[in-house]
Amino acid sequence: MKVVISQPMYFPWVGFLAQMALADVFIWLDDVQFSKGSFTNRVQVKTARGVKWMSVPLENRGSFRRIRDLSASLPNWHLSHRALLEQAFRSRPHSVDALAVFDEVDYAAPLCDALVHSAETMASALGVLPAKRTSTTELDVEGRSWERVLKLVKAVGGTEYISGHGGLSYLDHEAFEAAGVSVSYMDYAPHPWPQDEAPFTPYVTGLDLIASVPLIEARNYLNPARIDWREMKTRKQEAT
Repeated sequence: MKVVISQPMYFPWVGFLAQMALADVFIWLDDVQFSKGSFTNRVQVKTARGVKWMSVPLENRGSFRRIRDLSASLPNWHLSHRALLEQAFRSRPHSVDALAVFDEVDYAAPLCDALVHSAETMASALGVLPAKRTSTTELDVEGRSWERVLKLVKAVGGTEYISGHGGLSYLDHEAFEAAGVSVSYMDYAPHPWPQDEAPFTPYVTGLDLIASVPLIEARNYLNPARIDWREMKTRKQEAT
């Protein structure tokens, strides 16, 4: 049972969607404090004039609030985002599909729910949405750092934890294995898809992929893969 845990992200990049594709259970980490500058409320969009940020304006800039408690500072904030996407994707052959995914999100819902829905709606459109999804608020598991991560994985019956690269700095891999949970890391390697302007970049919203290729083919570009934590450590050491 493969488990992924992540903070909510707003229409995230394809690497996030590849991680969702590998998960049997996905846990939204929604009860931690919002980190300014994170991708929780913002994502990049590729336009003819370069990459631009698409950011949800936060009440009090999200200061000292849990992600679960975030709220937008402006009404109908999503309308300017839709206009940006419509302009950015105007020459993409499947822009209608991308905008339809954007329109499916309930922006009147609590902001955290809208952020979660943005990622899940993209994953659903690509056919990679994990069947089982929950949140740390629902699970109500106490703890700190890697110990809480391990408890969360065990709480949903997980036998493998698939981490983003940030986990390498704090996870106790041996402790996970002693508890019967293997640890692997994402091996991000999405296949390039057609973009209007060079150079290609995957570090933009996954809506860019949906706007560029037929939905039935889009998931093939994610190329989801993972590697054992020991190999990940070796790669890190060789790169330094």
